Amino acid sequence: MKLIKVAAAVLNQTPLDWESNKANILDAIGTARETGVHLLCLPELCITGYGCEDAFHAPGVERTARQVLDEIVPATGGMVVSMGLPVMYRGNLFSTACLIANGRIAGFVPKQNLAGEGIHYEPRWFKPWPAGTWVDLEWGPRHYPLGDLVFNCGEVLIGFEICEGVWVAERPGSGLARAGVDVILNPSASHFAFGKHAIRQRFVLESSRAFHVSYIYANLLGNEAGRAIYDGDAMVASAGRLLASGPRFSYLNHQLTTAVIDVDHTRMQRARTGSFQPDMRDAGCHCVDVPFDFPQTAPQETRREEPAWERSTFLKEEEFARAVSLGLFDYLRKSRSEGFVVSLSGGADSAAVACLVALLVRFGVEELGRAGFLQKLPHVRTLVNLPAAAPLVRQLLTCVYQSTRNSSQVTRAAAHAVAAAVGADFLQFDVEPVVQQYVSIVAASLGRELSWETDDLALQNIQARARSPGIWMLANLRHALLLTSSNRSEAAVGYATMDGDTSGGLAPIAGIDKAYLRSWLRWLEQHGPDGVGAIPELEHINRQPPTAELRPPAARQTDEDDLMPYEVLDAIERGAIRDKLTPLEVFTRLELTLSGTYGRAELGVWIDRFFRLWARNQWKRERYAPSFHLDDQNLDPKTWCRFPILSGGFARELEELRQHLASI
Repeated sequence: MKLIKVAAAVLNQTPLDWESNKANILDAIGTARETGVHLLCLPELCITGYGCEDAFHAPGVERTARQVLDEIVPATGGMVVSMGLPVMYRGNLFSTACLIANGRIAGFVPKQNLAGEGIHYEPRWFKPWPAGTWVDLEWGPRHYPLGDLVFNCGEVLIGFEICEGVWVAERPGSGLARAGVDVILNPSASHFAFGKHAIRQRFVLESSRAFHVSYIYANLLGNEAGRAIYDGDAMVASAGRLLASGPRFSYLNHQLTTAVIDVDHTRMQRARTGSFQPDMRDAGCHCVDVPFDFPQTAPQETRREEPAWERSTFLKEEEFARAVSLGLFDYLRKSRSEGFVVSLSGGADSAAVACLVALLVRFGVEELGRAGFLQKLPHVRTLVNLPAAAPLVRQLLTCVYQSTRNSSQVTRAAAHAVAAAVGADFLQFDVEPVVQQYVSIVAASLGRELSWETDDLALQNIQARARSPGIWMLANLRHALLLTSSNRSEAAVGYATMDGDTSGGLAPIAGIDKAYLRSWLRWLEQHGPDGVGAIPELEHINRQPPTAELRPPAARQTDEDDLMPYEVLDAIERGAIRDKLTPLEVFTRLELTLSGTYGRAELGVWIDRFFRLWARNQWKRERYAPSFHLDDQNLDPKTWCRFPILSGGFARELEELRQHLASI
């Protein structure tokens, strides 16, 4: 048996934070050395950070990345390590994986398949490398091979399949297998989305089986650049068997997932497979001989059992809680904000945001310990010299209930109960005098009284906007980040007041629909995350119908009366925006799935309303605070869903729907 101890390291990097990124890489290498690892795979573009955006076009970024690489290389003595950085060649920029062996650079493998859909814009910055080609890279006085390479390290062949390469039909891995590689490294920057871990695991397992190799997958970790969250997936598989799978959503700067692979075993599996056809011409890729001998490693069982929540019936609920909480924590520390402020209305959205902040404290302390958690937030002045028994959530989260004459005792009590349950600091503002002052100023200027009969929308909006200055002032005074509680369903139809309830620097739940959010809150009330438990006080939120409380109480205003049932709104959104269907096509789909619950006429009215409101309110979506990406239904126009601010408003398409409804 030829046994090698290998590892996948996940890193919580930050774009262009050179010293921090380098420290994380060096720490990961040091941990790997201490645990006897001799082959280590680090994530894609881990030196610069993946989310540098157009800064990749700055020549200084590529130059600095090379300098940092040179500073890291000496730390790799006695090991083979891969790490990612951009490399310029003949006026073209490539995303590369650099292989280093025993303190010397062996070569660079550029990415062949670039991610250019969804939130990824790699073709904007990088060029795809043509398969089967390699060149000589002149790097000052030194020369290195650059291209479609495999590395012969002590008679162990190593190849790369970088991130997107595993998601395409013509995979680099197929050519690597025919070339006889023993190990495929996959350095990745694959953003979190619900259910994506299971897909990656299938890819890794099937790749190791079909290619007869050991396959090492290493992803990024945490909220790297603001919007995308990386779950820190790390896996090692060999010949169709998962040897190790790392923990996800860690609050550490790096995590190491190790395993012992048997090179002879995968070679024999290939030899026994009659259908396998090797490429003996060695024409697909260039082989670089690397002086390195892997020390023999003792056999060991390295598989890590998944945490209970990974096997939970409520996996999506667990992933939502852990992904958004980690995203908030990294946003807090990387923006150097000193806490969060939430305008807690007593409704579902703001309650969810407050609970997610509380969960970030719970998850972080559980993994890091109280001292380790505080060590990661040295800039937060309220945490300095904090007594050991002092609650942490109260230092990091301020919730404010802002009442007008239309606010009810029900929502006031609900807001207070949730704030107390999660341990937040709770304040109350009475903004009714501010509202009336604005109303009086405008009415006097117009020379008439304003009334609900003639000025409904303006009178609703001024209440939401009157809440904004005070909550912003409080956030400024506390050096805190103001969180807005807008959700995706409201964003789709513009059911929000700009510069009112949309005020904030971050919109953590704008990537999730209202129907799911309400379901998640019921789960949080009754079950809660594994190891954390439920928040029963959410009963005060969950028993209410969602309402903006902007009309007089006698109007009995609810969101669904203003719009439509949220389950219908979300179904229309999926059809219209995710699947790009016309109004008539959406109607045809919903007629099959919802006709037993709602009538055709109702569905027609709601579809018409959705499309008109969608087209009319693109300008609002353009102005929303940054949000987190959670699935393939994101409406963020800056990263996922482009739509013109000015358009024809689906006039022809909606007329087609009306004619169809009239004919049935």
